[in-house]
Amino acid sequence: MADCECLPTCLFFNDRMQGMDDMVETVKTRLCKGDNEACARFQVYKAIGRENVPKDLYPTQQSRVRVIISEFELQKK
Repeated sequence: MADCECLPTCLFFNDRMQGMDDMVETVKTRLCKGDNEACARFQVYKAIGRENVPKDLYPTQQSRVRVIISEFELQKK
């Protein structure tokens, strides 16, 4: 699978993860350079746009994806 299209500008990895090199590489290998469809940030990005991805959303927080998308859709109504 190709690298995630968001990786070069991913705010999570480029702003929040300084000093956590081992953890960053593990997540990047699994999600960003592997199954990026499993990344919570990528799912929100695809569903409602980059500007609506919460800064505090971790790539592994699948439980928040539906809530974020639902709240966004409710606000649009």
